[in-house]
Amino acid sequence: MKKKLLSASVALMCLGSFNAQALTYISAKAMVDVQTGEVIQSPLITIDNGVITDVTQNKKPSMNKNDQHIDLPELTLMPGLMDMHVHLTSDPTVSRSERLSQSVPRMAIKAAHFAKKTLLAGFTTLRNVGAEGYSVIAVRDGINAGDIVGPRIWAAGPSLGITGGHCDNNRLPPELKYTSTGVADGPWAARVKVRENIKYGANAIKFCATGGVFSKGTKVGVQQYSFEEMKAIVDEAHMRDLPVAAHAHGTSGIKTAIKAGVDSIEHASFLDDEAIALAKKHGTWLSMDIYNTEYTLSFGEQNGVDEENLNKERQVSKKQRDSFNRAVKAGVNMVFGTDAAIYPHGDNAKQFSRMVKFGMSELQAIQAATINSAKLLKMDNKLGQLKSGFAADIIAVKGNPLKNISVLERIPFVMKAGVVYKQ
Repeated sequence: MKKKLLSASVALMCLGSFNAQALTYISAKAMVDVQTGEVIQSPLITIDNGVITDVTQNKKPSMNKNDQHIDLPELTLMPGLMDMHVHLTSDPTVSRSERLSQSVPRMAIKAAHFAKKTLLAGFTTLRNVGAEGYSVIAVRDGINAGDIVGPRIWAAGPSLGITGGHCDNNRLPPELKYTSTGVADGPWAARVKVRENIKYGANAIKFCATGGVFSKGTKVGVQQYSFEEMKAIVDEAHMRDLPVAAHAHGTSGIKTAIKAGVDSIEHASFLDDEAIALAKKHGTWLSMDIYNTEYTLSFGEQNGVDEENLNKERQVSKKQRDSFNRAVKAGVNMVFGTDAAIYPHGDNAKQFSRMVKFGMSELQAIQAATINSAKLLKMDNKLGQLKSGFAADIIAVKGNPLKNISVLERIPFVMKAGVVYKQ
Protein backbone atom coordinates (compact mmCIF):
# COMPACT_ATOMS: atom_id res chain seq x y z
CA MET A 1 0.00 0.00 0.00
CA LYS A 2 2.84 2.36 0.90
CA LYS A 3 4.55 1.58 -2.41
CA LYS A 4 1.34 2.38 -4.32
CA LEU A 5 0.93 5.71 -2.50
CA LEU A 6 4.58 6.59 -3.15
CA SER A 7 4.22 5.74 -6.85
CA ALA A 8 1.06 7.83 -7.11
CA SER A 9 2.77 10.75 -5.36
CA VAL A 10 5.75 10.61 -7.69
CA ALA A 11 3.43 10.42 -10.71
CA LEU A 12 1.52 13.49 -9.53
CA MET A 13 4.77 15.40 -8.97
CA CYS A 14 5.93 14.49 -12.48
CA LEU A 15 2.58 15.50 -13.96
CA GLY A 16 2.71 18.83 -12.11
CA SER A 17 6.21 19.44 -13.38
CA PHE A 18 5.18 18.54 -16.92
CA ASN A 19 2.19 20.92 -16.81
CA ALA A 20 4.12 23.80 -15.25
CA GLN A 21 3.93 26.87 -17.48
CA ALA A 22 7.34 27.97 -18.69
CA LEU A 23 8.13 31.63 -18.09
CA THR A 24 9.69 34.11 -20.50
CA TYR A 25 12.04 36.82 -19.26
CA ILE A 26 13.02 39.89 -21.27
CA SER A 27 15.92 42.10 -20.21
CA ALA A 28 17.10 45.17 -22.08
CA LYS A 29 19.17 48.32 -21.89
CA ALA A 30 16.15 50.44 -20.98
CA MET A 31 12.36 50.65 -20.95
CA VAL A 32 9.98 53.58 -21.55
CA ASP A 33 7.17 54.09 -19.05
CA VAL A 34 4.66 55.61 -21.47
CA GLN A 35 2.49 56.93 -18.66
CA THR A 36 5.16 59.01 -16.90
CA GLY A 37 7.77 59.43 -19.62
CA GLU A 38 10.42 57.93 -17.36
CA VAL A 39 13.18 55.87 -18.99
CA ILE A 40 13.91 52.91 -16.73
CA GLN A 41 17.39 51.41 -16.94
CA SER A 42 18.10 47.65 -16.99
CA PRO A 43 14.51 46.38 -16.83
CA LEU A 44 13.56 42.74 -16.42
CA ILE A 45 10.04 41.74 -17.53
CA THR A 46 8.53 38.39 -16.53
CA ILE A 47 5.86 36.88 -18.80
CA ASP A 48 3.55 33.99 -17.99
CA ASN A 49 1.13 32.66 -20.60
CA GLY A 50 1.20 35.85 -22.66
CA VAL A 51 0.70 38.21 -19.71
CA ILE A 52 3.26 40.38 -17.91
CA THR A 53 3.51 39.23 -14.28
CA ASP A 54 6.41 41.34 -13.02
CA VAL A 55 8.56 44.33 -14.02
CA THR A 56 11.77 44.91 -12.06
CA GLN A 57 15.16 46.56 -12.43
CA ASN A 58 18.76 45.41 -12.25
CA LYS A 59 17.91 41.75 -11.67
CA LYS A 60 18.87 38.50 -13.32
CA PRO A 61 16.09 36.00 -14.02
CA SER A 62 15.76 33.03 -11.70
CA MET A 63 15.10 30.41 -14.37
CA ASN A 64 13.76 26.89 -14.39
CA LYS A 65 14.69 24.33 -17.02
CA ASN A 66 12.06 25.28 -19.64
CA ASP A 67 12.09 29.04 -19.08
CA GLN A 68 13.27 31.39 -21.81
CA HIS A 69 15.44 34.49 -21.43
CA ILE A 70 15.49 37.12 -24.20
CA ASP A 71 18.33 39.57 -23.65
CA LEU A 72 18.31 42.81 -25.68
CA PRO A 73 21.30 44.67 -24.22
CA GLU A 74 21.34 47.45 -26.85
CA LEU A 75 17.60 48.07 -27.11
CA THR A 76 14.83 50.01 -25.36
CA LEU A 77 11.54 48.29 -24.57
CA MET A 78 8.09 49.82 -25.21
CA PRO A 79 4.50 48.63 -25.34
CA GLY A 80 3.32 47.45 -28.75
CA LEU A 81 2.02 50.34 -30.85
CA MET A 82 -1.66 50.81 -31.76
CA ASP A 83 -3.17 52.33 -34.92
CA MET A 84 -6.86 53.23 -34.64
CA HIS A 85 -7.57 53.88 -38.32
CA VAL A 86 -6.48 51.38 -40.97
CA HIS A 87 -8.02 49.67 -44.00
CA LEU A 88 -6.25 46.34 -44.39
CA THR A 89 -8.10 45.34 -47.57
CA SER A 90 -6.87 48.34 -49.57
CA ASP A 91 -3.58 48.68 -51.43
CA PRO A 92 -2.47 52.21 -52.41
CA THR A 93 -0.38 50.87 -55.29
CA VAL A 94 -3.51 49.46 -56.99
CA SER A 95 -5.75 51.88 -58.89
CA ARG A 96 -9.33 52.37 -57.76
CA SER A 97 -10.66 51.08 -61.06
CA GLU A 98 -8.69 47.86 -60.59
CA ARG A 99 -9.99 47.50 -57.03
CA LEU A 100 -13.54 47.34 -58.39
CA SER A 101 -12.74 43.95 -59.92
CA GLN A 102 -11.40 42.44 -56.67
CA SER A 103 -13.57 39.83 -54.96
CA VAL A 104 -14.13 39.70 -51.21
CA PRO A 105 -11.91 36.58 -50.88
CA ARG A 106 -9.13 38.44 -52.72
CA MET A 107 -9.56 41.37 -50.31
CA ALA A 108 -9.32 39.02 -47.34
CA ILE A 109 -6.03 37.62 -48.63
CA LYS A 110 -4.71 41.15 -49.08
CA ALA A 111 -5.80 41.96 -45.52
CA ALA A 112 -4.00 38.92 -44.11
CA HIS A 113 -0.82 39.94 -45.93
CA PHE A 114 -1.00 43.53 -44.72
CA ALA A 115 -1.91 42.48 -41.17
CA LYS A 116 1.33 40.54 -40.83
CA LYS A 117 3.32 43.39 -42.41
CA THR A 118 1.84 45.86 -39.93
CA LEU A 119 2.55 43.61 -36.95
CA LEU A 120 6.20 43.28 -37.99
CA ALA A 121 6.34 47.10 -38.11
CA GLY A 122 5.60 47.12 -34.36
CA PHE A 123 1.83 47.63 -34.35
CA THR A 124 0.35 44.92 -32.16
CA THR A 125 -3.20 46.36 -32.13
CA LEU A 126 -5.28 47.84 -34.98
CA ARG A 127 -8.77 49.16 -35.49
CA ASN A 128 -9.93 48.43 -39.04
CA VAL A 129 -12.60 51.00 -39.80
CA GLY A 130 -14.52 49.48 -42.65
CA ALA A 131 -14.15 46.68 -45.20
CA GLU A 132 -16.45 44.97 -47.67
CA GLY A 133 -17.88 41.53 -47.10
CA TYR A 134 -16.80 41.17 -43.46
CA SER A 135 -13.38 40.28 -44.87
CA VAL A 136 -11.29 41.77 -42.07
CA ILE A 137 -13.54 40.16 -39.47
CA ALA A 138 -12.55 36.83 -41.04
CA VAL A 139 -8.88 37.82 -40.92
CA ARG A 140 -9.22 38.85 -37.27
CA ASP A 141 -10.81 35.51 -36.43
CA GLY A 142 -8.06 33.68 -38.33
CA ILE A 143 -5.42 35.53 -36.32
CA ASN A 144 -7.19 34.74 -33.04
CA ALA A 145 -7.43 31.07 -34.02
CA GLY A 146 -3.72 30.91 -34.84
CA ASP A 147 -4.28 30.23 -38.55
CA ILE A 148 -2.40 33.35 -39.66
CA VAL A 149 -0.10 35.96 -38.12
CA GLY A 150 -1.26 39.47 -37.32
CA PRO A 151 -2.09 42.06 -34.66
CA ARG A 152 -5.07 42.25 -32.36
CA ILE A 153 -7.86 43.70 -34.50
CA TRP A 154 -11.00 45.63 -33.68
CA ALA A 155 -12.90 45.20 -36.94
CA ALA A 156 -15.84 47.23 -38.14
CA GLY A 157 -17.89 45.57 -40.84
CA PRO A 158 -18.95 47.59 -43.87
CA SER A 159 -18.96 51.31 -43.06
CA LEU A 160 -22.42 52.85 -42.73
CA GLY A 161 -23.36 55.76 -44.96
CA ILE A 162 -26.11 57.45 -46.95
CA THR A 163 -27.04 56.61 -50.52
CA GLY A 164 -24.48 58.32 -52.76
CA GLY A 165 -22.31 59.35 -49.82
CA HIS A 166 -18.66 58.77 -49.02
CA CYS A 167 -19.35 55.25 -47.74
CA ASP A 168 -21.29 54.30 -50.88
CA ASN A 169 -19.61 53.43 -54.20
CA ASN A 170 -20.36 56.07 -56.83
CA ARG A 171 -17.91 54.86 -59.48
CA LEU A 172 -20.21 52.42 -61.28
CA PRO A 173 -22.91 53.28 -63.85
CA PRO A 174 -26.55 53.42 -62.67
CA GLU A 175 -27.67 50.49 -64.80
CA LEU A 176 -25.60 48.17 -62.57
CA LYS A 177 -27.72 49.30 -59.59
CA TYR A 178 -24.80 48.78 -57.19
CA THR A 179 -25.06 49.98 -53.61
CA SER A 180 -22.37 49.45 -50.98
CA THR A 181 -23.22 46.97 -48.24
CA GLY A 182 -23.23 49.57 -45.46
CA VAL A 183 -25.68 52.03 -47.03
CA ALA A 184 -28.63 52.80 -44.75
CA ASP A 185 -30.97 55.80 -44.93
CA GLY A 186 -33.04 56.82 -41.92
CA PRO A 187 -32.60 56.06 -38.20
CA TRP A 188 -34.27 52.63 -38.19
CA ALA A 189 -32.47 51.45 -41.31
CA ALA A 190 -29.21 52.59 -39.71
CA ARG A 191 -30.02 50.65 -36.53
CA VAL A 192 -30.68 47.54 -38.62
CA LYS A 193 -27.32 47.92 -40.35
CA VAL A 194 -25.51 48.20 -37.00
CA ARG A 195 -27.28 45.03 -35.84
CA GLU A 196 -26.31 43.29 -39.07
CA ASN A 197 -22.65 44.22 -38.62
CA ILE A 198 -22.70 42.92 -35.06
CA LYS A 199 -24.46 39.73 -36.19
CA TYR A 200 -21.56 38.95 -38.49
CA GLY A 201 -18.85 39.67 -35.93
CA ALA A 202 -18.05 43.39 -35.89
CA ASN A 203 -16.51 44.58 -32.63
CA ALA A 204 -16.45 48.24 -33.75
CA ILE A 205 -18.77 50.41 -35.84
CA LYS A 206 -17.87 53.14 -38.32
CA PHE A 207 -20.10 55.54 -40.25
CA CYS A 208 -19.56 58.45 -42.62
CA ALA A 209 -20.79 61.76 -41.24
CA THR A 210 -19.44 63.89 -44.11
CA GLY A 211 -18.04 63.64 -47.61
CA GLY A 212 -14.49 62.43 -48.12
CA VAL A 213 -11.32 62.84 -50.13
CA PHE A 214 -11.27 59.54 -52.01
CA SER A 215 -14.93 59.12 -52.92
CA LYS A 216 -16.45 60.27 -56.20
CA GLY A 217 -18.93 63.13 -56.26
CA THR A 218 -18.92 64.05 -52.56
CA LYS A 219 -17.88 67.39 -51.13
CA VAL A 220 -15.36 66.77 -48.41
CA GLY A 221 -16.82 69.15 -45.84
CA VAL A 222 -20.54 68.57 -46.34
CA GLN A 223 -22.52 66.72 -43.65
CA GLN A 224 -24.23 63.52 -44.82
CA TYR A 225 -26.07 61.85 -41.94
CA SER A 226 -28.58 63.79 -39.83
CA PHE A 227 -28.32 64.01 -36.04
CA GLU A 228 -31.21 61.53 -35.66
CA GLU A 229 -29.46 58.98 -37.88
CA MET A 230 -26.11 59.39 -36.11
CA LYS A 231 -27.76 59.10 -32.70
CA ALA A 232 -29.51 55.89 -33.75
CA ILE A 233 -26.20 54.37 -34.88
CA VAL A 234 -24.37 55.35 -31.71
CA ASP A 235 -27.15 54.24 -29.35
CA GLU A 236 -27.47 50.86 -31.06
CA ALA A 237 -23.71 50.23 -30.96
CA HIS A 238 -23.32 51.43 -27.38
CA MET A 239 -26.09 49.08 -26.20
CA ARG A 240 -23.69 46.31 -27.27
CA ASP A 241 -20.67 48.13 -25.83
CA LEU A 242 -18.99 48.68 -29.21
CA PRO A 243 -16.89 51.80 -29.93
CA VAL A 244 -18.18 54.03 -32.72
CA ALA A 245 -16.00 55.96 -35.16
CA ALA A 246 -17.33 58.77 -37.35
CA HIS A 247 -15.56 59.73 -40.56
CA ALA A 248 -15.93 63.52 -40.46
CA HIS A 249 -13.90 66.16 -42.29
CA GLY A 250 -16.41 69.01 -42.23
CA THR A 251 -17.19 71.21 -39.24
CA SER A 252 -20.94 70.59 -39.12
CA GLY A 253 -20.56 66.83 -39.38
CA ILE A 254 -17.88 66.82 -36.67
CA LYS A 255 -20.09 68.75 -34.24
CA THR A 256 -23.19 66.68 -34.97
CA ALA A 257 -21.30 63.40 -34.51
CA ILE A 258 -19.86 64.57 -31.19
CA LYS A 259 -23.33 65.59 -29.96
CA ALA A 260 -24.63 62.18 -31.06
CA GLY A 261 -22.10 60.56 -28.73
CA VAL A 262 -19.48 58.99 -31.01
CA ASP A 263 -16.30 57.71 -29.39
CA SER A 264 -13.93 59.05 -32.04
CA ILE A 265 -13.87 61.50 -34.92
CA GLU A 266 -11.78 60.33 -37.86
CA HIS A 267 -9.82 62.96 -39.84
CA ALA A 268 -11.38 65.99 -38.06
CA SER A 269 -9.98 68.26 -40.77
CA PHE A 270 -12.05 71.44 -40.35
CA LEU A 271 -12.20 72.12 -36.62
CA ASP A 272 -13.46 75.43 -35.28
CA ASP A 273 -13.37 76.61 -31.66
CA GLU A 274 -16.83 75.23 -30.94
CA ALA A 275 -15.92 71.79 -32.30
CA ILE A 276 -12.79 71.71 -30.12
CA ALA A 277 -14.79 72.78 -27.07
CA LEU A 278 -17.41 70.09 -27.78
CA ALA A 279 -14.74 67.40 -28.12
CA LYS A 280 -13.27 68.41 -24.77
CA LYS A 281 -16.67 68.54 -23.09
CA HIS A 282 -17.73 65.10 -24.33
CA GLY A 283 -14.30 63.46 -24.02
CA THR A 284 -14.37 62.57 -27.72
CA TRP A 285 -11.17 61.15 -29.20
CA LEU A 286 -9.74 62.68 -32.37
CA SER A 287 -7.94 60.41 -34.83
CA MET A 288 -6.15 62.63 -37.33
CA ASP A 289 -4.19 61.15 -40.24
CA ILE A 290 -1.68 63.92 -40.86
CA TYR A 291 1.04 61.88 -42.59
CA ASN A 292 -0.56 60.49 -45.73
CA THR A 293 -0.82 63.83 -47.59
CA GLU A 294 2.79 63.55 -48.74
CA TYR A 295 2.26 60.10 -50.17
CA THR A 296 -1.00 60.99 -51.91
CA LEU A 297 0.32 64.13 -53.55
CA SER A 298 3.65 62.50 -54.49
CA PHE A 299 2.45 59.14 -55.76
CA GLY A 300 -1.32 59.44 -56.12
CA GLU A 301 -1.38 60.26 -59.83
CA GLN A 302 0.86 57.34 -60.80
CA ASN A 303 -1.26 55.04 -58.59
CA GLY A 304 -4.43 55.99 -60.45
CA VAL A 305 -5.91 58.55 -58.05
CA ASP A 306 -8.36 60.79 -59.93
CA GLU A 307 -7.74 64.53 -60.20
CA GLU A 308 -10.98 65.15 -58.29
CA ASN A 309 -9.54 63.27 -55.31
CA LEU A 310 -6.12 64.90 -55.55
CA ASN A 311 -7.77 68.34 -55.53
CA LYS A 312 -9.74 67.43 -52.40
CA GLU A 313 -6.52 66.26 -50.72
CA ARG A 314 -4.96 69.64 -51.51
CA GLN A 315 -7.97 71.38 -49.90
CA VAL A 316 -7.79 69.26 -46.75
CA SER A 317 -4.08 68.83 -46.00
CA LYS A 318 -3.04 72.21 -44.56
CA LYS A 319 -6.40 72.77 -42.84
CA GLN A 320 -6.19 69.37 -41.15
CA ARG A 321 -2.69 70.02 -39.85
CA ASP A 322 -3.71 73.44 -38.54
CA SER A 323 -6.66 71.77 -36.81
CA PHE A 324 -4.34 69.14 -35.35
CA ASN A 325 -2.07 71.80 -33.88
CA ARG A 326 -4.99 73.70 -32.34
CA ALA A 327 -6.50 70.52 -30.89
CA VAL A 328 -3.19 69.55 -29.29
CA LYS A 329 -2.80 72.99 -27.73
CA ALA A 330 -6.36 72.81 -26.40
CA GLY A 331 -5.73 69.44 -24.76
CA VAL A 332 -8.31 67.44 -26.73
CA ASN A 333 -8.16 63.63 -26.42
CA MET A 334 -6.00 62.30 -29.28
CA VAL A 335 -5.30 58.80 -30.57
CA PHE A 336 -2.95 57.55 -33.27
CA GLY A 337 -4.79 56.91 -36.54
CA THR A 338 -3.09 56.91 -39.93
CA ASP A 339 -5.60 55.79 -42.60
CA ALA A 340 -3.10 53.13 -43.67
CA ALA A 341 -4.06 52.06 -47.22
CA ILE A 342 -3.81 55.64 -48.43
CA TYR A 343 -0.05 55.02 -48.06
CA PRO A 344 1.66 51.58 -47.89
CA HIS A 345 0.87 49.36 -44.91
CA GLY A 346 3.83 48.96 -42.59
CA ASP A 347 4.81 52.63 -42.86
CA ASN A 348 2.39 53.56 -40.05
CA ALA A 349 5.15 54.84 -37.75
CA LYS A 350 6.14 57.55 -40.22
CA GLN A 351 3.25 59.59 -38.84
CA PHE A 352 4.98 60.04 -35.46
CA SER A 353 7.45 62.61 -36.79
CA ARG A 354 4.56 64.60 -38.31
CA MET A 355 2.71 64.59 -35.00
CA VAL A 356 5.78 66.05 -33.31
CA LYS A 357 6.33 68.55 -36.14
CA PHE A 358 2.75 69.82 -35.84
CA GLY A 359 2.55 70.29 -32.11
CA MET A 360 2.94 67.19 -29.96
CA SER A 361 5.83 66.27 -27.73
CA GLU A 362 7.43 62.89 -28.38
CA LEU A 363 5.74 61.52 -25.26
CA GLN A 364 2.32 62.78 -26.36
CA ALA A 365 2.73 61.13 -29.76
CA ILE A 366 3.72 57.82 -28.13
CA GLN A 367 0.84 58.04 -25.66
CA ALA A 368 -1.56 58.55 -28.57
CA ALA A 369 -0.44 55.16 -29.93
CA THR A 370 -0.44 53.35 -26.58
CA ILE A 371 -2.40 54.36 -23.48
CA ASN A 372 -4.80 56.70 -25.33
CA SER A 373 -5.71 54.15 -27.98
CA ALA A 374 -6.19 51.55 -25.25
CA LYS A 375 -8.61 53.93 -23.50
CA LEU A 376 -10.59 54.41 -26.70
CA LEU A 377 -10.99 50.63 -26.97
CA LYS A 378 -11.80 50.39 -23.24
CA MET A 379 -8.81 48.10 -22.86
CA ASP A 380 -6.62 50.40 -20.78
CA ASN A 381 -6.42 47.80 -18.00
CA LYS A 382 -4.91 45.23 -20.41
CA LEU A 383 -3.18 47.01 -23.31
CA GLY A 384 -0.88 49.96 -23.89
CA GLN A 385 1.59 49.69 -20.99
CA LEU A 386 4.35 47.43 -19.70
CA LYS A 387 2.90 46.60 -16.30
CA SER A 388 1.94 43.54 -14.32
CA GLY A 389 -1.41 42.17 -15.51
CA PHE A 390 -1.08 43.66 -19.01
CA ALA A 391 -0.75 41.70 -22.24
CA ALA A 392 2.84 40.99 -23.21
CA ASP A 393 2.67 43.14 -26.36
CA ILE A 394 6.23 44.45 -26.44
CA ILE A 395 8.48 46.08 -29.01
CA ALA A 396 12.10 47.19 -28.76
CA VAL A 397 13.88 50.03 -30.51
CA LYS A 398 17.48 51.14 -30.85
CA GLY A 399 17.77 54.50 -29.13
CA ASN A 400 15.48 56.68 -27.05
CA PRO A 401 12.17 57.48 -28.81
CA LEU A 402 11.57 60.35 -26.38
CA LYS A 403 14.56 62.10 -27.91
CA ASN A 404 14.32 60.80 -31.48
CA ILE A 405 10.81 59.69 -32.42
CA SER A 406 11.98 58.40 -35.82
CA VAL A 407 13.51 55.29 -34.19
CA LEU A 408 9.94 53.94 -34.14
CA GLU A 409 10.15 53.62 -37.93
CA ARG A 410 12.68 50.77 -37.54
CA ILE A 411 11.53 48.08 -35.11
CA PRO A 412 13.96 45.16 -34.62
CA PHE A 413 11.92 43.24 -32.02
CA VAL A 414 8.18 42.50 -31.87
CA MET A 415 6.29 40.36 -29.36
CA LYS A 416 2.51 39.93 -29.17
CA ALA A 417 0.87 38.03 -26.29
CA GLY A 418 4.25 36.64 -25.24
CA VAL A 419 5.09 35.25 -28.69
CA VAL A 420 8.10 36.67 -30.56
CA TYR A 421 7.35 37.52 -34.19
CA LYS A 422 10.47 39.51 -34.99
CA GLN A 423 13.92 39.38 -33.41
